[in-house]
Amino acid sequence: MIVLWVVAAVVFVLDRWSKALVLGSFVPGESRIVVPHLLWWTFVQNTHGAFGLFGNSPALLIALAIIVLGIFAYAFRDAVGNSQAVRIAFGMILGGAVGNIVDRVQHQWVVDFIDFKTIWPNVFNIADASITVGVALLVIAALRREASV
Repeated sequence: MIVLWVVAAVVFVLDRWSKALVLGSFVPGESRIVVPHLLWWTFVQNTHGAFGLFGNSPALLIALAIIVLGIFAYAFRDAVGNSQAVRIAFGMILGGAVGNIVDRVQHQWVVDFIDFKTIWPNVFNIADASITVGVALLVIAALRREASV
């Protein structure tokens, strides 16, 4: 169980730290090349949800995030005996979700900055990446469990 909390804390701290760096070094819309033709840091004030969904409603997005966290907490309660990968996955999802919720409460938008302009249309952040990887780990764990039954 401690693994979940450690992973969540690490994700949350890295997310908040990276966003603080962006807020202190960029103006909205500013973009800097990190790896030519591949990776930019681009400061976007994202008022939408994941992948640009759910429009411009911070209160709705905060409520949805809290509801989804509640569902994941309920699901995790039944998964405590599961593998280390499942605990890590839930920690990644929790840390990322809380990081983005803090942004929405604080700013009414989320700080996004990781930009693979040439291969991915959306700018994202560490919290988004952690949530995505966490969900992928849960899917893999579920598929492996199904295959072994």
